[in-house]
Amino acid sequence: MKQLTWPFCICFTMFLTAGSITACNKKIHTWVAAEDTLNKTTGIEKTAAVFPDTFGFGQSVSTEYIRKFDIDVRPDGRGLPAGAGMVKEGRSIYLEKCTVCHGKTGREGGPGGKLVSSPPDSNKTKTIGNYWPYATTVYDYINRAMPYNAPGSLTSKEVYDLTAYLLYENGIIDSVFVVTEKTLPLIEMPAKKLFVPDNRLDEIKSGSR
Repeated sequence: MKQLTWPFCICFTMFLTAGSITACNKKIHTWVAAEDTLNKTTGIEKTAAVFPDTFGFGQSVSTEYIRKFDIDVRPDGRGLPAGAGMVKEGRSIYLEKCTVCHGKTGREGGPGGKLVSSPPDSNKTKTIGNYWPYATTVYDYINRAMPYNAPGSLTSKEVYDLTAYLLYENGIIDSVFVVTEKTLPLIEMPAKKLFVPDNRLDEIKSGSR
């Protein structure tokens, strides 16, 4: 048997491909025609999808329920509730609810890490005193995430007291300073100067980089 020449092979392959495409097109047209016939028979017309107002999942929530989760506090103090905290009261709460994770003074560390800067490691371990740029973040984080085994269980008074105590231990405020929704945003954190705005996009737009 003579070997087939390559032009013949190419033509034969193209013939098979064309035949397959034609067969597929015929099947598609048959399916479309069958669908149209079914729609006409059953009275079903093609319409744009219309979604219902509800899919039957979940439940309606009240404004009060949503307010429980709307607790973020911004650097300028927006979101802080009315209240006041003192160092002395904060120390008592800390010893009761925080030492198991952060140590007796916040310097020892533990599962939750250190919270207070000590001179020997002030430039190593990231703590409230040497790393956090805004004092309001102390309140925000304690309020939403602490204590670890019962987040959100502290009252606003307890959070203000703990905030005062931790700021005092980090050498940022004195022992008689009263932390309130007015005074907390005014506290200048030592680490704030270490943070700079990310203006790379502005530089790219201006062509300076």
